[in-house]
Amino acid sequence: MRVFVDTNVLLDVLAERKDFYPEAMKIWTLAESGRLQAFVSAISFNNCYYIIRRFSGRRSAEKAVLLLRDIFTPVDLTSKILNQAVDAGFSDFEDAVQFHSAVSAQAQCVITCNPDHFPRVPLSILTPAEFLSAYPFD
Repeated sequence: MRVFVDTNVLLDVLAERKDFYPEAMKIWTLAESGRLQAFVSAISFNNCYYIIRRFSGRRSAEKAVLLLRDIFTPVDLTSKILNQAVDAGFSDFEDAVQFHSAVSAQAQCVITCNPDHFPRVPLSILTPAEFLSAYPFD
């Protein structure tokens, strides 16, 4: 299954955000084991690096980027995606880039902690808990 993982889900694992960690870690593990073909936007790398470095230091940020690279398939930020995001009219530009990256990757859904930030077509927009409930991998 092709899924797109929003930056906030990645940060839930990397920063071990207690309230969201268990479901996010299950998604991460499914991607790591190859049971999901998981895509992330190329901008997720800089976003994660910046946030992890700010709170945990450079070494932790570098380790985070290596983990992301080894587990997830990045979707290149192309001029097409950038133009679509600029023209999309989202209230948050970063969400527009994420959404159009997911469309470009031909993902079946976007997994995010902020489902209300995304339009519901042409992709399913699911929280980690909703995804795990809809697609049990046991």
